[in-house]
Amino acid sequence: MAFIHEDFLLGTKSARKLYHKYAEEEPIFDYHCHIPPKDIAENRRFNNLFEIWLEGDHYKWRAMRSNGVAEKFCTGSASPRDKFLAWAKTVPETLRNPLYHWTHLELKRYFGINTLLDASTAEKIWETANEKLATPALTTQGILKKFKVKVVCTTDDPVDSLEHHRTFTKSGHASKMLPAFRPDKALAVNAPAVFNRWVEQLSAAANIDVNGFGAFTTALTRRHEFFHAQGCRLSDHGMNHCFADFCTEKIAAGIFDKARRGEAVTPQEHSQFASFMMLFFGHLDAKRGWTKQLHLGALRSNNTRLLKQLGPDTGFDSIGDFPQAQTLAAYLDKLDSENSLPKTVIYNLNPADNYVFVTMIGNFQDGTIPGKIQFGSGWWFLDQKEGMEWQINALSNLGLLSRFIGMITDSRSFMSYCRHEYFRRTLYNLIGRDIENGELPDDEKLVGPMIRNICYENAKNYMAFPGVK
Repeated sequence: MAFIHEDFLLGTKSARKLYHKYAEEEPIFDYHCHIPPKDIAENRRFNNLFEIWLEGDHYKWRAMRSNGVAEKFCTGSASPRDKFLAWAKTVPETLRNPLYHWTHLELKRYFGINTLLDASTAEKIWETANEKLATPALTTQGILKKFKVKVVCTTDDPVDSLEHHRTFTKSGHASKMLPAFRPDKALAVNAPAVFNRWVEQLSAAANIDVNGFGAFTTALTRRHEFFHAQGCRLSDHGMNHCFADFCTEKIAAGIFDKARRGEAVTPQEHSQFASFMMLFFGHLDAKRGWTKQLHLGALRSNNTRLLKQLGPDTGFDSIGDFPQAQTLAAYLDKLDSENSLPKTVIYNLNPADNYVFVTMIGNFQDGTIPGKIQFGSGWWFLDQKEGMEWQINALSNLGLLSRFIGMITDSRSFMSYCRHEYFRRTLYNLIGRDIENGELPDDEKLVGPMIRNICYENAKNYMAFPGVK
């Protein structure tokens, strides 16, 4: 039997029945990822397996470095073929790492390859995959069709033109590509040089002279309106933790002016400014009926030597142990008290905080829509089988799993749509096990619709994107 077979990860008869009947054929609603909109709009054709599989994958780079592979084979000057061969030699060393599962699931689903990848099979796999990448079925738009991706939401800076989204919309493709508003740089007064360069970009994008704090918030409002006009209904924020050092607009304006002069901003001033801006963004999202995403808990760019050499997002981040409960509660409560708490998805990166996050979402459900505040899927270091199970179990114990809006790829790779299958198999293996243990009724009419809803319908109904059926 092939390693990746039809009942992969499905350990019971009930799990197999439920997965194949209610989950396997469901489409994908991928509401958070980092794939380049340009690649989708231009229907990029990948020249080789390196380009689609290794080009920006810091998960693989981390494993390769741990295996003693030189940096030139990760992000450096080695040829695409040599980088792939270095990865192939690393794969057998990843046993019990989710990369081993993902690698072979992706080879199977994209290329029909059942062979285990290692040094001895690498050349043949390289040749077979490259031949198939030359076909229309594995261009970027072909991949969206192949995996039944109904919606893909990219991650976009407020200064982005969204030209590629507009181009793709005009193409008439069955999938929708929609932007997500990610204004992280608007908080970065603690790095005045970076902040000021970005403010100039914002000024040009909004066609307004940002000569003060009022003009700054006006420019951001204009960009929010522009994103809305392009179909955006989703914002996103990546932070260590929520900010809850609330201040007046006058104080925030003074901190803004200080950063614009290029002066150093204190940690407290940064916290005050970020707190003010996060409330501002919350009000914008609530006004237009958007969903807000909060990605909390990453400790980024820990290796300063390699950060200087390679830049951010190259595989030197980790889980942080920031206090989360008080500031998250204060932020959500402040928006709620102002009748401006939008639909919100909170993603946790430290598994020690799973129960904190799940109990927090229960504090702010208001009966307007099912699951208004969501505990997001296992994210980044937790998007593997065990991390998913932790997230699912915490939500099941303290919330409503039936209202969960399901998985995301959170990926920069077009090879990552198998993450949805991996999640579905993991979830329904748990449910099937519960049925066979007598902990859930063996009743398809009860359990089947929940399974189908978590795959697609819950996200579709929750996000309520125009034109998505």
